[in-house]
Amino acid sequence: MKGPRESGAPAHRWLTRSGTGWTIAVHVQPGAKRSAVAGMHGERLKLKIAAPPVEGRANAAALTFIAERLDVARARVRVASGERSRDKLIAVDAPECDPRRLLRSEE
Repeated sequence: MKGPRESGAPAHRWLTRSGTGWTIAVHVQPGAKRSAVAGMHGERLKLKIAAPPVEGRANAAALTFIAERLDVARARVRVASGERSRDKLIAVDAPECDPRRLLRSEE
C-alpha cells in the first residue's frame, strides 16, 4: 500500500500546479486588523485581510498581499473563481515562484 506522497497525491491540497503557474485555494477573512496568513481553514489557506468586503476591496487587497509575499507582479495574480465568496481560487501566473512561501511566518 502506498502512502500519500508515493501515490502522487499533492503534499499541499490548497496548492495545485497549473499550465501557467499555480492555483491557490484560499479562505479570505476580510476586515482583519492586519493582513496575514492565518494557517489552514480545512483544505484552504486562510488569509486575514485588512480591507472591508465592499466593492471588491478585500479581493484587491488579497491579490496584492499574495503578489507581494510571492514577489511577483500584481498583474500575474487574479481571482480564478469565487469573486463574491470567502472561498476563492487564486491563479498565480508565475510558474517560477514557490507559493509554499505563503506559509512561512512573517518577519
